[in-house]
Amino acid sequence: MNAHPPAAALRSANVTPLARLDIPGGGEVVLHRGHAFIGHMSPPLGTSIYDLADPRKPRLVAQIAPKDGFSHTHKVKVAGDLMITNVERHRRHFYRKGERIEAVTAELAAHLGRPPQEAEIAAALGVKEGDVADLRAGLARGYDDGGFRVWDIADPAHPRELAYVKTGGIGVHRFDMEERYAYISTEMAGYVGNILVIYDLADPTRPREVSRWHLPGQHVSAGETPTWSGQRHRLHHALRVGDVMWAACWYAGAYAIDVSDINRPHTIGSFNYHPPYPEPTHTFFPLVQPLGGRNVALAIDEEHDHVPGQPHAFLWVLDIADLTKIAPISTFHVGEAASPYATAGGRFGAHQFQERQVGSLVFATWFAGGLRVIDLADPTLPKEIGHFIPARASGHVAPQSNDVDVNADGIVCLLDRDCGLDILQFEG
Repeated sequence: MNAHPPAAALRSANVTPLARLDIPGGGEVVLHRGHAFIGHMSPPLGTSIYDLADPRKPRLVAQIAPKDGFSHTHKVKVAGDLMITNVERHRRHFYRKGERIEAVTAELAAHLGRPPQEAEIAAALGVKEGDVADLRAGLARGYDDGGFRVWDIADPAHPRELAYVKTGGIGVHRFDMEERYAYISTEMAGYVGNILVIYDLADPTRPREVSRWHLPGQHVSAGETPTWSGQRHRLHHALRVGDVMWAACWYAGAYAIDVSDINRPHTIGSFNYHPPYPEPTHTFFPLVQPLGGRNVALAIDEEHDHVPGQPHAFLWVLDIADLTKIAPISTFHVGEAASPYATAGGRFGAHQFQERQVGSLVFATWFAGGLRVIDLADPTLPKEIGHFIPARASGHVAPQSNDVDVNADGIVCLLDRDCGLDILQFEG
């Protein structure tokens, strides 16, 4: 798809729009060697690669489709000449409801004294009546395609598949990688929810599992018992910096994991603020260079269905001088007055930030609040120094800025989960 000149931003400061791609929504964007790698939310698109030699005229050079409509490949990472794309069940939250049909039917029959009707089953599951047949079909079909694919991208215009590794359950969500190892967040047989599985990529045609890490209580096949309901405690993804993995674990908070021995990862420390804060921990990442004389990490939560009266998802600034005593330094919030879309529908609060250090700056996404550029030169007092709120796409009530990456030249790619990629220039 060709780019077009950017429409005027709804609101911006210190950020100049360069181009707009009206592409189907995405889950992750990565800038690497002058290209943007985009993982799309839904089939039939999987991964798109754009040449950004001229960021005002991005050029599509390759697209990779999922094998079928039952999986999505909405996450992507690149290191050297390797790219990894995830394979995860599409509409996973919806199809999980199908696993409850038998129990719900039995409960309703006991309560009603008769077999329940489809409309009653649908109401109990929280779906439309017509969806029950789809859930039944999904349950009968099952799903065993989850995993990840490894690609050679020495020539980004011609990605070449090297390996397809199947994992378990609904497959792989977000992850991290370098040229030697892949740090995969996935479901696996015998565990409840996603865990960390580390693969050796020394031979990228045959990734080899070397170790696993999980939260206490997840390994049910080994006799562990969760102390939480459903999958509230699970790994979202873990990022490696040095010999530590920085793991965001949803309602279990943030964990620091020692991987100095890659074969035996173990927990060093954690910080959990649930309750009272209502939104799950999405990303946990340390800044390599100290700020204000302090060793600092960031954690950002992901906004879901907002409950009025509760705080929106926001950014945490954490002191990590002692990983056994991780403690908050400050927080950064975006108020509803900062975006005319805050109450238009859809999500508003925080979601993600770029997973690399850019001096003292953080480039973060707020769903209906767009891009926020935050200066942490004084980590006790985060200060916004730039922002960009895209105009909503046709047919949508609000932008849903999902992911962001920025390169050394200040070129920013802001990806919407519903529709569109904005290419920007940070002027700070």
